[in-house]
Amino acid sequence: MKQITGNKLFVKALKEEGVEVLFGYPGATTIDISDELGKDGSIDIILPRHEQALVHEADAYARTTGKVGVCLVTSGPGATNVVTGLATANYDSVPIVCFTGQVARHLIGNDAFQEVDIVGITRSITKYGITVRKREDLGRIIKEAFYIARTGRPGPVLVDLPKDVMSELGSAEYPKTVNIRGYKPNTSVHIGQLKKALKMLQKAKRPLFLAGGGLSIARANEIFTEVVEKMKVPVVTTVMGRGAIPTDHPLFVGNLGMHGAYGANMAVSNCDLLFSIGTRFNDRITGKLHEFAPKAQIVHIDIDTSSISKNVHVDVPIVADAKEAVTKMAEYAQELNTQKWLSQIQAWKEEHPLTMKRGKMMSPLDIIEEINRQFDEMILVTDVGQHQMLAAQYVQINQKKHMIMSGGLGTMGYGLPGAIGAKIGNPDSTVLTICGDGGVQMNIQEMATAVLEELPIIICIFNNEYLGMVRQWQKLFYGKRYAMTNLKAGALSRRTNGEEYPEYTPDFVKLAESYGAKGYRVTKTEEIAPAFEAAKKNTKVPTIIEFIIDPEEMVYPMIQPGGTLEEMIMDC
Repeated sequence: MKQITGNKLFVKALKEEGVEVLFGYPGATTIDISDELGKDGSIDIILPRHEQALVHEADAYARTTGKVGVCLVTSGPGATNVVTGLATANYDSVPIVCFTGQVARHLIGNDAFQEVDIVGITRSITKYGITVRKREDLGRIIKEAFYIARTGRPGPVLVDLPKDVMSELGSAEYPKTVNIRGYKPNTSVHIGQLKKALKMLQKAKRPLFLAGGGLSIARANEIFTEVVEKMKVPVVTTVMGRGAIPTDHPLFVGNLGMHGAYGANMAVSNCDLLFSIGTRFNDRITGKLHEFAPKAQIVHIDIDTSSISKNVHVDVPIVADAKEAVTKMAEYAQELNTQKWLSQIQAWKEEHPLTMKRGKMMSPLDIIEEINRQFDEMILVTDVGQHQMLAAQYVQINQKKHMIMSGGLGTMGYGLPGAIGAKIGNPDSTVLTICGDGGVQMNIQEMATAVLEELPIIICIFNNEYLGMVRQWQKLFYGKRYAMTNLKAGALSRRTNGEEYPEYTPDFVKLAESYGAKGYRVTKTEEIAPAFEAAKKNTKVPTIIEFIIDPEEMVYPMIQPGGTLEEMIMDC
């Protein structure tokens, strides 16, 4: 039987798994793999400028295509640089297979050059991690990695590849099937539990659906909307679940939680049945745990057994894939009399509508409203911070408009590489990213990747000269002591002689131009629409639009630290 090197089997395995794109950065322990990939030429190789960005790109590629994102990095610092990206994907249930180079087996444990125990380092932030110790196990391990990443609750899998294993000759066979003892993810719905939950729903006077990110991961948004319309039950979403039902739908109440809409938070606090699908009930949506949905029985559908009753005790647990569960619900769904309850929710929404004050300067809401007007179809990627919460509150999401972000980990620096990965996976879609001036600089080097790949993404930078979300907390709870948040200050923040701060660094327009991209600065509301129109005409290069906004802009509503969903700061 023909024998081939592990490097050749690696390339064969990727092709067998249907991999079309690989995000990789080379090094000493992976140079032979890079050589084989280059000789084969059938897989598109994306060469980012930093390994953290590389994983974010693979992550967004996976989120927006439904495929597994694939990464390849070298050992040592190459491997440790992927930690943040793997944790981001793990918290948000994104299927990624990350291959890391490793020193030869006889050097492992000897503090060799660029040797780290990356499997040990990432054990708590990956779904599974393993070092390939034998050449004969290589094909099976790669097959299992892809299977584990995309089944059950999706997540990142790390496969560590010692250099000598990959150069060793072995079988050219790649397994056709997977049989992992102890890993049999359940997706089917327990009909008895589901019928029990539906009976409770039918008896409820104030029923409420809580839609989490699991619905989007399962691609269940359309069937979920059908169920909601049939039953006439209102819907609140987590930030990650936004878009489970179109945001302009009359039964959509809003996001709940830390920066949730008043009507949504009040609905959760007063419902008598909370029917939740695909959410972990993390602290950002629950507020004070023992007072979360205090009047409600709780149903929880989730594919991950460990997520059920982990944070919030539930009355009816259902372990199932969200799409399968909602599809089965559609068969039994009946219209409920919710008119009185809907009227109460509408009264709450009118009591404190979701809006922003308009000041003298251009408002973030002006920008978001223009995005809503200008783009009928888009993928919007956010970074992390105030702009992220504002996007989650105001961006219109439907079947043609999608939004992704780092939710569970809250990773600054996700926005730009995320937009790159989304565009690579969806070349015919319009891709925008909204970033803060702080977050965008964490992976600004990826402008080179976007330019060289000829990706016409639109990068909207909300520049308020501060780390805005931290500054908001400092303003509200720390006596307006803006320690470590003024991005304009630099060394002058340590002086007391009253000198004026220098011009903001960098000049984002010049920075864009230095990369070979387009750059525009917008300071007035009337300049917003022309800037987007100009960006649309740039079909071969990325465009940075820097929006100069007021540092005093705040994100409201906001739950007080340690407070309940009803203890909201509405304005200040």
